[in-house]
This record gives sequence, C-alpha cells and structure tokens, in this order.
Amino acid sequence: MKRKLSYSALPVAAAALALGAAGCSRPERVNAASSVPVTVEAAPDPATVEPPHPELFQLVQAEQRKVHDDLTVTGVVAPDVSRTVPVNSMSGGRIIEIHARLGDDVVQGQLLLRLTSQDLTAAISDYQKALADEVLARRALERAQTLYDHGAVAQKDLETAEDTAAKAKVDVGTTAERIRILGGTTGNLSPITDIKAPVSGTIVEQNVAGPAAVKSLDNSPNLFTIADLSHVWLLCDVYENNLAQVHLGDLAEVRLNAYPDRPLRGRVSNISKVLDPNTRSAKVRLEMENAAGLMRPGMFATARFVSQSTSTRLVLPATAILRLHDKDWVFRPGEGNRFRRVEIQAGHAMDDGTQQILGGLEPGAKVVANALQFSSAVEQ
Repeated sequence: MKRKLSYSALPVAAAALALGAAGCSRPERVNAASSVPVTVEAAPDPATVEPPHPELFQLVQAEQRKVHDDLTVTGVVAPDVSRTVPVNSMSGGRIIEIHARLGDDVVQGQLLLRLTSQDLTAAISDYQKALADEVLARRALERAQTLYDHGAVAQKDLETAEDTAAKAKVDVGTTAERIRILGGTTGNLSPITDIKAPVSGTIVEQNVAGPAAVKSLDNSPNLFTIADLSHVWLLCDVYENNLAQVHLGDLAEVRLNAYPDRPLRGRVSNISKVLDPNTRSAKVRLEMENAAGLMRPGMFATARFVSQSTSTRLVLPATAILRLHDKDWVFRPGEGNRFRRVEIQAGHAMDDGTQQILGGLEPGAKVVANALQFSSAVEQ
C-alpha cells in the first residue's frame, strides 16, 4: 500500500530551501591587513615654482646697511608770511584808476591805483576851516597885545586871546595830520588819493577791479597783497603716523611738478602742533630760497625728507622685488630646483638702485636678482 504525501509539509521545505540559498549568497569578509594601502597626494603649493633652467637666474643676498630714514610727501608753494605786506586804503571812496594787476612785479613807491575819497574831502574841509580860525585868532591876539600895551585891556583878556590862538594852531596841525593819514598832502589839497606800493615785490592778491567802491579800513579786504617771492614756503601734509620721521632742521629734496628734472633743497622750519581733523595730517613748513623765481605760489611739489640720524636696514636691489596685487614679493631658492615666492614689506627705493626691506627677510637671505624676469620665465 502506497503512502500519501502530506501537503502541509510543503511550506516548511520551501522555507528551508530559501534559507540555504541566502546562506550561499552572503559576501565574504575582507581582511584589512591583507588590502593594498591607499596613498593621499598633497595639493601643489602655488607659492612654489620650478623654472626650466634655474642656473640662468643669478642670486643676490640681503645686506644690512646704515641709511637715513626718509619720507616722501606732497606740498604746495606759499608766500613767506613775514615777507608779505597788505595794501589798504585808510579811507573809503571810489576807484578812478588802476595801474597794477595780479602777478605784476612792483617797486616801492610805485602807483597802484587812484581813488576819490569822501573822507579826504571832509578832512580837507576841516583843515581849511582850521586855517581860517587860526588866522582870526592870531589877529585877535595881535589886537589884544596892542591894547594891553596901552593899558586898554586887562591881562586876563590878553591871556584869553593867547589861549584862543594856541588852540587854533593845534587844530591846524591836527587836521593837517589827518589829511596825511588819509593819503593826501597839505601842499596839494585834492580829494584824489594815490595808493602806492609800500614795498617791492610781486602782487599775489588783488581784490579790486574797475570803478568799484572801496570801503573803510575796518570792514574791507586788502586792495592788494605784495609778497617778496625770493624766499618762499613749501607747506606739506604729513600724516600723524609719519610725524615721528620728520624733525626740525631736517633737509628735504623738493621737486616741482612743473620742473621735475630740477631738484631743489629746503629745510624744515616748523611742524604744526595741530592736526587737520579731516585728513589727520599736520602742516610741515619748509623754508625755500627762490632767487631764480621757479617756485610760484600755488605750485604743487613733492618733498622727500631725509632724517639727520641713521638706522640699520636690510637692502636688496630693486630688481629683486616683484610688485604684485598691491604686495611685494621675492623668490627664494629651496630644495633642488625649486623656488618659493615670499611676501616682504618693502621700504623706500634709494638712489643707488637698492630698496629698503622692512620685514619678511632676515640678514643674509638669498633671493633671485631679477624677480620680473624670473616670474615671466616660470609662466611660459
């Protein structure tokens, strides 16, 4: 008799087969000790370069040298105040003639302008009245003296006449002096006043033109200003963080924008104790001889101050420094044929072709002599 298969055993068998298949597909574990090691490459240093022919580039060494500290600033030429004289009229009036203009060279006593003055007219009138009173008082004194000699008047009447005559004489002198102060003369009584140059020099300011009215001295600007330009000032603006580099008596090399190839020399005579609140700078005054007349008021110039003391500084040839992105760089040799670009703080360039190094290098450091040529060769 055959045995029948039970259908209830089929799900159990299927589950067993599924588990066996899953066991066969399980991944094998990796042994970390037997795996190949992974290498990580460092990113290239952008400051390190390797030229194709490094032997073609000469090296120079940073040297220490005693140098004078210097500073370059801008300035404006101005007249020497002690050699500047204002020209004014002591009286008000109206201009009738002008004989000089801005920029003219004048000599002492030269006629500048003429004006008719009401003040002078009034002074002349008072003077003439005083003369008439003085004549009358003198005649009265003569009569009183004659009468007194004949006993016709008392002594007090004579003394009164003497006092009146003395006062009339004083009035004549006072009114005559007023005419002279206002610019007139008693020898030629005229309301026209001649304004003359009090000193020789150049007219650097003019505030009158045409038949204009001239106010009195207390409320009007100068008619003219005359300056002796054989000696001038150069007023320079020095920022507060550079003031320690400037001292009284320091020499300065001055170059005018109009004549850059003609250097001049000046000396520091004053350093302002007050800073401009807007620019945070102080005025530094240079005394300049100007016998040749090159320097004119209002001209722009550059001044290079040279300190009297010396300091030890590192120096390099200016060609060894590369200016790039508002920074200064040099190329220093490294291992093999490699060179490294190093940032430095460069100072003032000197007349012998060298440049001061304020930071970024140590004494004796070697760098490429021609940084621009080296940089161009590397980029090719």
